[in-house]
Amino acid sequence: MGSRLILRCRHVLVLVVLVVAAAVAPGALSPGGGAVSAAAAPPAVPAFDAAPARASLERLLSSQARQFTLVPVARTESGDRFEVSGTAGRIQVRGTSPATLLAGAGWYLERVAKVDIGWPGDSLGRLPAVLPAVPGTLTRSASVPHRYALNDTDEGYSGAYRDFETYRRDIDLMALHGVNEVFVPTGAEYPYYRALQEFGYSAAELRDWIPAPGHQAWWLLQNISGFAGPVSEQLIEARAALGARIARQLRSLGMTPVLPGYFGTVPPGFAERNPGAVTVPQGKWVEFDRPDWLNPTGPVFDRLAAAYYRVQRERFGDSDMFKMDLLHEGGAAGGVDVAAAAGAVQRALEASRPGATWVLLGWQRNPTPKLLSGVDRDRVLIVDGVSDRYNGLDREKQWNSTPYAFGTIPNFGGHTSIGANTALWGERFHTWLTKPGSKLRGIAYLPEATGGNPAVFDLFTALAWEPGPVDQRAWFGDYAARRYGGADPHAAAAWEQLRLGPYSTPAGTWGDPQDSVFAARPSLTATTAALWSPPFARYDAATVERALSELLRVPPALRTTDAYRYDLVDVARQALTNRGRVLLPRIKTAYDAGELERFRALVREWNADTELLGRLVGSDRRFLLGPWLESARSWGADPAERDRLEYDVRSILTTWGGRGPSEGGLRDYANREWDGLVRDLYAPRWAAYFEGLDTALATGTAPADVDWFATDDAWARSHRRYPTAPAGDPYALAAEVRDALAAASTA
Repeated sequence: MGSRLILRCRHVLVLVVLVVAAAVAPGALSPGGGAVSAAAAPPAVPAFDAAPARASLERLLSSQARQFTLVPVARTESGDRFEVSGTAGRIQVRGTSPATLLAGAGWYLERVAKVDIGWPGDSLGRLPAVLPAVPGTLTRSASVPHRYALNDTDEGYSGAYRDFETYRRDIDLMALHGVNEVFVPTGAEYPYYRALQEFGYSAAELRDWIPAPGHQAWWLLQNISGFAGPVSEQLIEARAALGARIARQLRSLGMTPVLPGYFGTVPPGFAERNPGAVTVPQGKWVEFDRPDWLNPTGPVFDRLAAAYYRVQRERFGDSDMFKMDLLHEGGAAGGVDVAAAAGAVQRALEASRPGATWVLLGWQRNPTPKLLSGVDRDRVLIVDGVSDRYNGLDREKQWNSTPYAFGTIPNFGGHTSIGANTALWGERFHTWLTKPGSKLRGIAYLPEATGGNPAVFDLFTALAWEPGPVDQRAWFGDYAARRYGGADPHAAAAWEQLRLGPYSTPAGTWGDPQDSVFAARPSLTATTAALWSPPFARYDAATVERALSELLRVPPALRTTDAYRYDLVDVARQALTNRGRVLLPRIKTAYDAGELERFRALVREWNADTELLGRLVGSDRRFLLGPWLESARSWGADPAERDRLEYDVRSILTTWGGRGPSEGGLRDYANREWDGLVRDLYAPRWAAYFEGLDTALATGTAPADVDWFATDDAWARSHRRYPTAPAGDPYALAAEVRDALAAASTA
C-alpha cells in the first residue's frame, strides 16, 4: 500500500514538472511529442457562439441536424455571408452570425436537398436520412445590411396570445430565410405602465387606458386606447416576461429585436398632472378617440422618455433599433413644429440609447419631408411599405437621401387571399439597389399578418441574398420542386398557373389581392369584405382553378407532405372563393329582373358553396378559429378577463370595435376564411339576407332592413366553442371543390 502511494506521488511529480516545463521552456512539448515555438499564437477564439443556431436547427430538423457542422466566422465590412460545402452526411456551414448560419442551412435545404420549410407548411418528411453532398461550395453574401420583418399590426392580426414556443419557431423560420431584424411589440405596454406611474397616474387608471393585447398595435400607433379592457396586472407582467424572452432569443441568434420607441403618447389629463407639459389632442381615428400627444419640444417630454427607456431596458434588455411613427394616419400637429418635434424625439432616444437607429414606416405620407428635415437622417431607417404598390417612386428624392428598405405589404388584416405583386420584385429591387446614389439599405417584409402565402415570404426574403435580379418564372419552377420534396410536372404546372395569376398582380394601385365576398356584409352590390380591399379580381380566376386541377394530379408519394396538404386546401379555398365574384352579380340580375326561380337556383349554389367552404377549411389546422379563441382565453387572470380577451380577438376579426368604428369602415377588415367564421357567421348572415330577398320577391314587398352590426356584435360577444383539431379529408374535399366548379361552369 505504502509503495503504491509513493509510486503515484512520483508520477504526479513528473507530470507537474512536465507541465511547468511546457509552460516556461523555449521549446514546449506539442501533443505529438515535437516542439513548437514559444511565440505560437493561442487558440483562435470563435467569432460567436454557434450553440443557439444548432439548437434552432435541432428544433427544425431533429435527427438530421447532427449532420451539420456550424462554423462561426467573423463579419467583415462587406456584411453577412455564408458558405456551404461538404460530402454526403457531412455538411459544413460557415456564417457570420448564428442567424446567418441558419440562413446557410436554409439555403442548403432549399437548393441542394430540395425540401422546403415554409411559413406555413414543409416537406421535411421527404428529406433523406443521409443528407446529399454539396456540389462544390455554395456561397452567398447579403446585398443589404437590414433584413427587417414584421408590421406594427402583426401581433394583432397574427395572434396576440401565442406562446413562446410559437414565437420561437417564427424566429427560427425568419433566421432560416436570412432575416436579421424583427419588430417586438409583445409586452410594449409595460414601460408605459411603469413609467407613467411616476407622472401622476395610478395603476388602475393605466390598466383602464391600455387596450387588450389584440388591439394594442393601434394604441402604440396612437390611434386608440382602452378597448376591451381593463387589463390585469397579471396580464401585463406575463406579456412583459414573454416579450423579454422573445428579445433574448433574437439576441442569442445575433438578430436585432426592434423595440417600440417613445414619441409622446400620454393618457388623458397629463398636462394637468404635470406642470409645464403641453399636450395636443389628436381627435379621431376611424371614430376612435385618439390618445393625446405630449409635445416633444416641451420640458416634460425628456423626463418621461428617459423613464420609459429606463424601464424598457431593465425589463427587455438593450437594442440599437427603435420603431415609432409620429402623427400616424392623420395625427394632428396642433401648431407644433414637426421638424423640431422629430429632432427632440431623436435626441431623447440618443440620450438613452446612444447610436440607436430610428425606424419609421413608409406609408401614405409618412415620413414627411418636414419630419425628416429635423433629424439626423443617417440614423434613420425607413421601412417602405409600398415599394411594390406604386409605379414611378423615387425614394431618394422623396425622402431626401434617407436610408430605406425595399418593402412589401402583401396582405391587410390577415386575409386568407392568395397572391402578391411578386413579378416586379426581382427586377425593381435590383434596379433600386444599383442605381447611382441609391440609399436602399435593406428589405422589409411587412404583411399585416404572417403565416399565410408561404411563397411570398420565401421569394421576398431571397431578394437580399441573390447577386442579381431574380427570374420569377425560374424561381417558381424551383419552388414547385422543393415545396413537396420532389420534382413533378403537375406540381410545376400548378405553380406556373399560380405564378401567372395571383402571384403576378401588377403595381399601380394595389399591393394585395382581392378579399372574399363570401366574408362581406350581405349586399347585392358587395365587391369587398374590407372597405379598403381591391373591389375587383386582380387576376384571371381560371389560373387558380387550373392550379387546383394540377395539384390534385400530384402523385401520392408527394401528397404526404404538410406543405402539400396546406397548399391544396388553400388553393381549393381560393378557387371556390373566386366563384363568389361570379355568382353574386348573377344573383343581383335575377333579383332585379324579378326572376324568382332563377334567383333561388343561384342562391342554392351560393349556399352550397359556402357550406362546402366551411367543410374545406375545417380540414386544416391553419384555418381553424378554435385555437385563436382558446389561446386568448388562456391568458385571462379570471373568468371576467377571459371573456374580455375572447371578445378582443373575436371583435378584431369582425366588428373590430364598437358601432362607430365598425360602421366607419373597420368592420370585416381582418376577414378570413376560417372554420367557425365561415360556418357560424358568414354563411348564416348571407342565408338570412337571401331569405329576406326571397320573401320580398315572392310577396312583392321591400326587403326588411337588418342591423348587421348588432348581428356581428352578438357573435363577437358570444362564447361558443369551436374545434381545435381539423376534421375531414383535405384531398377529398379539394376534389369536391374541383367537381363543383366544373359542374357550375357547364350549367
